[in-house]
Parts: sequence; C-alpha cells; structure tokens
Amino acid sequence: MIKHRFHPIRYFNAIGTAEPCLRIADGDTVVTDTVDASGLDAREVAVASRPNPMSGPFFIEGAEPGDTLAVRIDRLTPSRATGWTYSPLALTVLDPAAVIDRLPQQRAVWDIDSKTGTVRLQEPGKGLEDFAPPVQPMIGCFGVAPAGGQALSTATSAQNGGNMDYRLFAPGTTAWFPVSVPGALFYLGDGHACQGDGEITGTGIETSFEMEVTFHVLKRTITWPRGETAEEIFTIGNARPLDQALQHATTEMSAWLGEDFGLDPRAASHLMGQVVRYDVGNVFNPAFTVACRISKRWLTKR
Repeated sequence: MIKHRFHPIRYFNAIGTAEPCLRIADGDTVVTDTVDASGLDAREVAVASRPNPMSGPFFIEGAEPGDTLAVRIDRLTPSRATGWTYSPLALTVLDPAAVIDRLPQQRAVWDIDSKTGTVRLQEPGKGLEDFAPPVQPMIGCFGVAPAGGQALSTATSAQNGGNMDYRLFAPGTTAWFPVSVPGALFYLGDGHACQGDGEITGTGIETSFEMEVTFHVLKRTITWPRGETAEEIFTIGNARPLDQALQHATTEMSAWLGEDFGLDPRAASHLMGQVVRYDVGNVFNPAFTVACRISKRWLTKR
C-alpha cells in the first residue's frame, strides 16, 4: 500500500471518461490538492468556467464495472485562511410569495481560524458579531465516471455520486460508489469548511483543501452511493423532485439490510419504520440529495 502525493495542474468541471491523472493500486492512499472556483487564477481548467473544479480522474487498478469503490476520507485540511459563501437563502427553499422581497445576491468572506477551529464572517453585521461556528470540513462533490461514456456536470449528482453536498462526507467516513467503467475514474473537490443541511444559500464555506483519501475495491454491486461512519450507515439518493431522491435512498437501504445484515424485506421495513433517520444533503443543485441513515446499534449481523 502506497501513499501518493499528487499536485494537479488541471481541473475538471465534469465527471466522466478522461485520461487518468494517476494510476494507483487497490489499498493505496492519495493526498491531493483541491480548489474552489475562486482558486483557479493561474490554473488550467478542462472545461469552460463552471462551479466545482475537480481533481482527477484517478484510475484504481482492479476496479471493474459492477464492482464498488470504497473511498475512506482520512483527512480534509483547508489550505487557505479564508472561504466564501453567498446570501440570501436560495429560491428553492423559499415560499413563492417571499421571492419578490428576496435581497440581491451578495458574496461574503469568512476567516478560517485553524487555532480556534472556528469560522467567522469578516463583516458579520448586526446580531452575528459573536457567531463563530466550528470548522467541520466536508467534501461537497466527488464520485466516479458514470456509465455509457457520459460526462455529468459537477453542478449536479446521480448514481455515480457528484455534487451531493452532504455534511457526513467528512473525515472518518467511508463512501461507496458503484463502478461503471474500468478503473472507476474517481474525481474529488468542492471542499467546504462548514455547511448546514441542505446547502440552502447555494454554497457551503467554499475554500481550497488538501484532501487525503484511501481506496479499496469491493467485489460487490450497489446501485446508489452508500456511506459508513463509526456509528452509522447511510445511503444516498440524488434526484429531483425531493421525494424521488428519498425513494432511491430508501430502496438502497432496504437492499443493504438484506445483503449484509440478514433482513428480509418485511424485517427491514419493521426496522426502518422505527429507527431510520433522513437528512437533506442539498436542495439547491439540479438534483436534490437525501440520505437515509441508520445507527449501527440496531444492526446485529454483518
């Protein structure tokens, strides 16, 4: 198992089939740089300027269509002392009647304090003078190349992952992606220093990162992304409308409970009906994201 240090000179604004930037073995770790849209000054971007520039693609030896790529998020370290967000609330989360009075869009800069582990607005405004939420780094956009030679914009998400903006994609989590092309062709980027559920202003605190991830190829098939923390398992659905995203996540969780925990569909429904938790990953992007989450305390067989 090797730890690779990769410095990108080129970033992608779509996740698809492209020449790999690096070939690695099953079990290897990659440490790489990611940038937010404001960090591209002297960088080459593979596609016209759009959100969420991605590092990659990384080719993982032994990954074949029908497999699953497990990506353990080892470390996310902001590489800049500032980040940025937008206000006000996004159109997608407001009543139609409130849209007419919505303020113009405005960009705000945040200080990222590594010593205190907090973020603060540089111009907080009235009532937010003492507002300093903790730094909680997460990956907003990552995934593998989709099937059929497609290239999907990093503004959206699908079965291959993509711009899910789910706050549990954080250090200590292992994310699973369905492999559709040889080598999986994995991309990552869009680091957030902090973000609430839903990405309801259209951004987290966007900044550049050094990211460290470890790859494992699993010889099993999944349909939608999955994730695991020390305490929970979760499944992801990406779609619009929101209820369709929830349906994908719920169906994937029911399948997982059968595959790994020995529950038939009726038993799975009994368990899920009482202890499942749903999170909204994002309600801003073209595809919304819903996570279906269960505590491991309820799972007795694996």
